[in-house]
Amino acid sequence: LRMRDHDPAELAFYSKGTTDIEYAFPFTEWGELWGIADRTDYDLTRHQQASGKGLDYFDPETNEHYIPYVVEPSLGCDRVALAFLCEAYDEEHLTDAKGKEDVRVVLRLHPCLAPYKAAVLPLSKKLSGKAMEIRNELAKYFMVDFDDAGSIGKRYRRQDEIGTPLCITVDFDTVGDADKEGDNCVTIRDRDTMDQIRLPISELRAYIEKKIEF
Repeated sequence: LRMRDHDPAELAFYSKGTTDIEYAFPFTEWGELWGIADRTDYDLTRHQQASGKGLDYFDPETNEHYIPYVVEPSLGCDRVALAFLCEAYDEEHLTDAKGKEDVRVVLRLHPCLAPYKAAVLPLSKKLSGKAMEIRNELAKYFMVDFDDAGSIGKRYRRQDEIGTPLCITVDFDTVGDADKEGDNCVTIRDRDTMDQIRLPISELRAYIEKKIEF
């Protein structure tokens, strides 16, 4: 980001001074995100002349009458959203244990800006029922995705690409079987570090709330 003051030749007729907040987009040169113009008393003076109504303000501390100045901030929401996406987009070059190179595309949005705060992924379709139960409970508080198509690695990558900060994997240890009782825990994978931790299902909501704080 940078702040750029307009040259006198660039100024609009009503502006005494204008400053742009600009962003260096990767596909072009600097682009304006936010323009801030000092319009002086132009607007209220013109309105006063046209309406015949007095728009001056009396300052009781200085005993002065004056027409207030107007500062106009002009923000382009689409440009700001594009800047967030450009800043978050990352291609991480990885090498596996066999020496094979790969590129992981990651949208490193701040968690509070991510469309989905978490995604629930059953390790097997046999676990989809339990996974959907967890997803539906968390969806009362957050935007939560559910994905059971393809390998767990491919699903992690899909969530990385759309900026989901946390992936919650439900595995066979979560539910247990006839010989072993389930531990009611899930594995949580962090988008940015790819680190994984094991956490009780009952603690998921508080964990996500902490992670998405601004």
